[in-house]
Amino acid sequence: MADIKNSENKTSASCPHCSEKHKERDEKEFRNLMNRLKRIEGQVRGVEGMLENNAYCTDILVQVSAINSALNSFSKVLLANHMKTCVIDNIKNGNDEVIDELVGTLEKLMK
Repeated sequence: MADIKNSENKTSASCPHCSEKHKERDEKEFRNLMNRLKRIEGQVRGVEGMLENNAYCTDILVQVSAINSALNSFSKVLLANHMKTCVIDNIKNGNDEVIDELVGTLEKLMK
């Protein structure tokens, strides 16, 4: 697979947590995912501020729940994109091992 190429990220850097595989995303998908992550990052900073300002526990917990929901939504979008592109392309090219990879990923997501 090709390196990730986007306007802000010309090629992906090595990541100790990542496989050696790469995915080239179109600009729309990249923008959508990045916007979601930026919103989540802002929510986390908001919770940090709440903690620093001694906010009430339940108020913080409600915000943490919103972050969890946003992360789940991000994962669903990414998984759907993965299935519609990477998984289908691999199956079309005769690589059925991608199904085992997908099952393993789903097991990790459903912990």
